[in-house]
Amino acid sequence: MLLAIIPARGGSKSIKKKNLALLGDKPLLYYTIKAAKESKCIQEIIVSSEDEEILEYANNQGVSILKRPKELAQDTSRSDEVVEYCLKHYPNYEEFVLLQPTSPFREAAHIEQAYRKFQEENAQSLISVCTYEKTILKAFILNEKGYLKGICNDSFPFMPRQELPEVFMANGAIYLGKTKDFLKNLTFLAKQTSYFLMDTQSSLDIDEPSDLKRANEILKEKK
Repeated sequence: MLLAIIPARGGSKSIKKKNLALLGDKPLLYYTIKAAKESKCIQEIIVSSEDEEILEYANNQGVSILKRPKELAQDTSRSDEVVEYCLKHYPNYEEFVLLQPTSPFREAAHIEQAYRKFQEENAQSLISVCTYEKTILKAFILNEKGYLKGICNDSFPFMPRQELPEVFMANGAIYLGKTKDFLKNLTFLAKQTSYFLMDTQSSLDIDEPSDLKRANEILKEKK
């Protein structure tokens, strides 16, 4: 049984009340709730928030709500802490999917395809990703003495780009996990973590006002 967790806190520095900011004529949160409700693999959906307005909106959308403590709704709060809190309140689900409202173009089909891959590969967890520029592997960081070292190793910075391995970036849209494994290790990156590749548009993450503007442009193009 699969539990969908939608974390939607009220605070946001970049966009005020971001999860209720309008995308088209609907709040941003609407699109993730809609995708979850249309996903045939999900048995229950919960929206976790400290904000009464968000909880009321989610309740009116016909999904379960879970008020979280304010200490789990800060800028420094981590997603794994929120998921842990939710899973302890909903202990009867063997698997969960974390769906962040900041990914409005992640659709039900993406969730279903990712879940199918997760099951077929018998993975402990799955993270949705998009491709990333390989040349990041040529970058340097400083070691403890302040000298340069390769970000991954000391070979990649000097290798031809064509010989570098593929690079993927988590896009924040889908995190799948097994409840027992997650509660034991408190990480989305288990030893056997699969991936689900998504295109650039579907991977759009709403972080800054410019992202919301771009999302509105995409929405108009889709109509």
